[in-house]
Order: sequence, then C-alpha cells, then structure tokens
Amino acid sequence: MSGDATGGFELFRDTWGVPHVRAADELALARGQGYVTALDRGWQVEVDRWRAEGRLAERLGEPGLVWDRFAHRVRLADTARRVYAALADDDRAWVDAYTAGVNAGLERGRDLPEMHALADPGWPGGGEAPPHEPWPAWAPLGVFLVAHVLFSGFPHVLWRDHVARTLGRSVAAAAPGDPDAVGRVLDLLAVDGGPSSGSNAWALAGSRTTSGAPLLAGDPHRLLELPGVYQQVRLACPEYDVVGLAFPGVPGVLHFGHAGDAAWGITNAMAHHVDVFAERLRRTPDGAVHASGPDGPEPVDTLTATVRVRAAGGPVEHAVETWETARGVVVTGGPDEGGPDAGEAGRAFAVRLAARVDADLGVRSWRRMLRARSARDVADAFAGWVDPVNRVLAADRDTVLSLTAGRVPHRAPHERALPVQASSDAARPRPWVDLPAAVVVEDVAVDANERPDRPGIALGRTYAPPHRARRIRALLESADGPLGPTDLVRVHGDTRLGSADALLAFLDGSPDGSRSVADARDVGDAHARDPEGAGSPPTRAAASAAAARLLAWDRHMDADSPDAALYAAWRSALARRVAAHPALAPLHAPHGLDPVLAPWLSVTSRVADALPALLGASWLGIDGRAEAWSALADVAGTGGTTAPGRSSSHPVTTWGDTHRVLGLHALLDVPGADVPRVEGVPLSGDTDTVRCTASAPGVTDMCVRGSVARWVWDLADRDASRWGVPFGASGDPRSRHFADQHPAWADATTVPVVTDWTLLDLEETR
Repeated sequence: MSGDATGGFELFRDTWGVPHVRAADELALARGQGYVTALDRGWQVEVDRWRAEGRLAERLGEPGLVWDRFAHRVRLADTARRVYAALADDDRAWVDAYTAGVNAGLERGRDLPEMHALADPGWPGGGEAPPHEPWPAWAPLGVFLVAHVLFSGFPHVLWRDHVARTLGRSVAAAAPGDPDAVGRVLDLLAVDGGPSSGSNAWALAGSRTTSGAPLLAGDPHRLLELPGVYQQVRLACPEYDVVGLAFPGVPGVLHFGHAGDAAWGITNAMAHHVDVFAERLRRTPDGAVHASGPDGPEPVDTLTATVRVRAAGGPVEHAVETWETARGVVVTGGPDEGGPDAGEAGRAFAVRLAARVDADLGVRSWRRMLRARSARDVADAFAGWVDPVNRVLAADRDTVLSLTAGRVPHRAPHERALPVQASSDAARPRPWVDLPAAVVVEDVAVDANERPDRPGIALGRTYAPPHRARRIRALLESADGPLGPTDLVRVHGDTRLGSADALLAFLDGSPDGSRSVADARDVGDAHARDPEGAGSPPTRAAASAAAARLLAWDRHMDADSPDAALYAAWRSALARRVAAHPALAPLHAPHGLDPVLAPWLSVTSRVADALPALLGASWLGIDGRAEAWSALADVAGTGGTTAPGRSSSHPVTTWGDTHRVLGLHALLDVPGADVPRVEGVPLSGDTDTVRCTASAPGVTDMCVRGSVARWVWDLADRDASRWGVPFGASGDPRSRHFADQHPAWADATTVPVVTDWTLLDLEETR
C-alpha cells in the first residue's frame, strides 16, 4: 500500500452538501474521509468517541453515567485496542490515515453550538468546553463498536429470561402437569421488538428493469439519532470510486455502496450471534472473584475503572468494577460476597462477542469491498465480515447475489431461547457456523428481517413479522411492466399496515357478540346521526360506530387519515390494558438488569409487539375480544381520538397530528440543555409498514425509530441512482444542510446521486 497520509485530497460538494472526496491514493483518501467527517459531524463523532472510552459523563454529567458504566463493563475500549493491535500493517495504515484526518478536521469541526454549550457557566461544572484531545489510533474501531454492541440479539435473550423467570414460573406453578408451560409463554412474546431490529432491501434482476441491468434498493431501520447515523459520501481515488452511506467516525462505506460496476446493501439477519451465559459469581475472602464453569470454580478477570461525572461542585468519581469470565464479559449483575445461600446475589450474565473472541472486526473486509468490480467480488469481501450478522444483496451489470455474512456460533434452535448455564457443558466454546454460499437471484429477492425459508440461513430464534417482506414482494410483482429507479418510490412510500387485520379480527361482531359487522355498522351510522350522543360517555353504540370505521378502513397509515389515528389510539389503549392485565402482572417485577437495557424490557412496548398472540391466549386468562372492545370503548368515549399523553380536551384528528419525528440528540436527557431540533412534519407509515416510521404503541405516537436512509442503486447508470437521509448531510444546526432532506424523507422520496465532477463545487484542496 502506497501513498502519503498527510495530504493529497480534494473536497467537493453537491447541492445537498454531500461530500465527495477525491485523492491521489487510498491513504490520502482515507485521510480525506476522516477530515470531512470531523468537519461535518464533529459533535457526533466526538460523542461516540467519548462513549467508546466510557467518558460521556465526564462531558455531559449524570445522564452519561449509565452508558459509561456499561461501556466499561463490556470493555469497549479494550476490545477496540485488541482489534487494532491485531490489524495487518496495510489495514492499520488505512485506519491510521482516517484517524489523522479526523484529528485534522476537528481543529475546525469542534466549532459547534453543542461544544459552546458545554462551556456555558450555567452548566453543571460549566465554564469551559472539553479540550480537543487527539483521537487514539483505535478510536474508529471503538466508534463502530458503540454503534453495534447492542445491535444484536442478547438484550432479547435477557428479556426472554425475565419472561421465563416471572410469567413463566407463575404459569408453570399454576399448571404443574404442563411441561411446555414456559415455552408457550415465551412463544407468546416471541416478536423481537426493541430499538434495534429492522430493515428492508430488495433486488430486481435485469429481466425486471427498464435498463436490463439490476436494481438494488432498501432502507435500514434504526433509532432516529440527530445527526443521522449514516453519512452520504463519495470516495474516489485511482483504485476505486464509491458512493454510499458511511458511519461517521468509521472509515469506508460498509453497509450500502455503489462502486460503479458493483453495488451492495444489507439487512439485519436476526441471527443469534452473541451467546449469553447465566453466570454465578462469588467473591472469596481474599477479594478474588470466581465463576462456576463447566469444570468447576474458575478465576474471573476483574478490573476497576473510574468514571468521572461532571457536576456543579466539581467532578464526582465513581468506581466501576468489571468482570470477564472464560465465556465473556459480564454485562449485568455481579458477585455475591461469599454467603452460604447466594439466592439472586451473584447472578450475572456474560456475553461472548465475536470481535473480542477473535480480536477482529472485519476491517480487511471493509477495505476489500471498496475495490469490488463484480457481485462475486462483493461476496468475497463479505466473507471476512464479522459483526453484526447481515443478509447481503450484491449486484453487477449482469448478476444479483443473495448471501449471509458474519460469525454465528453453532447453536441448536432451542439453545437460542434463553441464557446458557455457565456451569453446563453447553457453555463450552462453539465454533462459528460455515455459512452457505451465495445464491444467484434470477428474478426478485426481498429481505425484511423475516424468517428465511432457505436452508442454512435461519440462524436466529425469533424474527420480524413477515408483513413488510410480503408487501414489498407483492408491490414488485404487481408492477405493470419493467421498473426503473424512480418507480421504487412506490415501494419505499407504501403505508399499508400488514399487522392490522390480526388485531382488528378481535372486533368482529359487536360488543356483546350479538350483532354482525353489518349490524354494528348500522348502529354506528345511527349513532353518528345523533348529535346528542357525540360527547356522551362510552356506550355500545359509540364503540360499534368506531369498530365500523376501523373495519371499513383501508389499512393505510397515512398522515392525513382520521381512521389511522383512531386505529393507533385504540391500539395504544389496548396495549396499556393488556400490559396491566392481572395475568401479566409477574412481568412487572423488577428485572434487576443494567439500566442500559431498559428499552428492551419495557413491558408495555413488548406487549404491544405481541398483541394478537396475547389476545388469543385464553388459556392465560385473557379474553381478547373483551379487552379489544373495552379499549375501543375507552377511546370512543373520549369524544375524539386521543393519543398517549393527550387529554380528551385535545383530540387528535389525523395520524399525522401526533406522528412526527423526534430526533434523538445526545443532549436530550441533559436538564436545561438547548437541544437542536428538527421541526417535525406529519408522517405517514408505522412500525410494520414498508414506509417504516415506528411508533411505540401504548407509550408514544412519536417516531423515534425508522428509515435512517433510503437508497436505490442502478447498475446500468450510477447517476440514475438515488439516496436520502432523515435530516441532512451536516451535523451543524446552523448549516442549511442540517435538515434540508427532511421534507423529502418525510414524503419517502430521495434525491439524485450526482457523480459528474463538473457538476460539483470544489470546496477545499489539501
């Protein structure tokens, strides 16, 4: 690998402020990418660097403490250092060049309102902004770990363990002769909800397109962080020329890229790629900690970190003890103190992270895919992928391939449900699965986190419902003729809610079960004609009228739809009712897990994900039909549709009244902070629609997770490709490119990819 990592690049911009970096060689290009990332996303990358180091609270105060404790417990920085130390020389030089660029860019990129706010004397411990500390060499790897350490199945495993220990035990005790009681309870709550899952991707072979060359398209679903989690970028040098979506703070274009002759995109494979172990830790009189492994007691590696918390009277120091067993780092729980009966004390959970086991994050793969000239090249590059485990669609001008990439431990399906007992033989290290070879796509391929039907790639325990995958395939197959890039907005923008029918089935008939749907509709019409009844208390007639509306509704979650608003209000009321049902009371017992895992352990959110199954669980004592009608009566009796947190005096008219984006900024939880915001516009879509703008039924109608980018790669003409992000190319709230793509994103449209250098503005040469 040759080149001078100290300069030799040009920075161009398109009309959307997207950076296009052109350099004399790969090292100079890596430096240029790091430079412009720091320039455009200085606050964002610094925050993620602090997260990787476990030093967020040192800057933001108490709100950063929960993360910092977790970062030290999972040993993020140490893992990143190990990976960096194990890099091949040329890969290390590439990462070093990127880091040098970040450090150069931060000389200007830290001039931001958020950094100035930290120097405000009114802040706890205020008075000066954090000094610019050069990034350590391993920092980009730490930033990647920050983005993905919780992007796995292990929080779901811990949720299932909580379900088994609370509701499962309760049900089993009530039915001692039922050996499958716990399993049935787990199956009821089997949907992998939570803040990390979801994405869409699809491919059309050349026989289905207007150009005769393949099209790839999709949209990843994550938390809607502000600034956005992906950065549009172009990276060009004599060795390659790639446009794509990068992680700010991480070199290359990892998930979604178009290299001219080849392109790729990924979705979450929903694989069980992180083993979870139920540990029993004991502290001996001499202070050492031991675990119970398959061969008996064994020593535990123990370290103590110091977390400094910014506070009004000066920094406050917290000692954080961390442990690593022979199986992995302990993410929650800790040792007992050697008493005769540990009980819940000493209960802990460890996780086996592939990056830590192998000291490998797949950096060689990151570099290799930039040089891809064919779909096979992309597949070969992803052969070195580590984490997370992804389904990949790759294409060139003639071929489309589908494959799975990443490292997954050999586990039987039943071993993926709950934590493995650390003292059992099952806790011994398992080899990685040999994944099947890529297959050629002859017509259409769709990936939407659904359970795969191809042998060898069903690597998880639970998957997303099949609604999005079925809807995308139906839209593609119903097209009148060949499709071009601009035709795919019909797919990206589709708002039909595939999960609605299963829930609405519980409103079949009338509240007392004596009327048909038609009779209920007649009652509703009569009630609607009665002005006296509009504001009356909940009545059978009012509920029947609401049911008639919902059953006649077209199932589209459109922003201007009153019926979509009614459905959302009913669903939220139903989620809260079922979550509070006495049969589910055990789920509300304290879980005792690390607070960072709280989003995965929200009972109301988990119940909302699994509503149809729970409503059908008559064996659990839940009368689904009665609950559905009671929730509808609650909503119909308000005199208008109301959303979580709204009173009946502020009725909701349409879904878009309450369904708007909430950009998750790092300062959002800091009391008194001036948080940059984006003026939300009414949003169409929902959690299970292709147009993913996920709400949290029973908790909030606000959209906090959804499509964090949309992309369309045309293999016939890269300039016909399209892309878009929720906010904008810049992370600076003062920039005109901070949120200039938000209106297009809200409409599920995209902006053109421009690669003609003559149409770009040269901003800087270094």
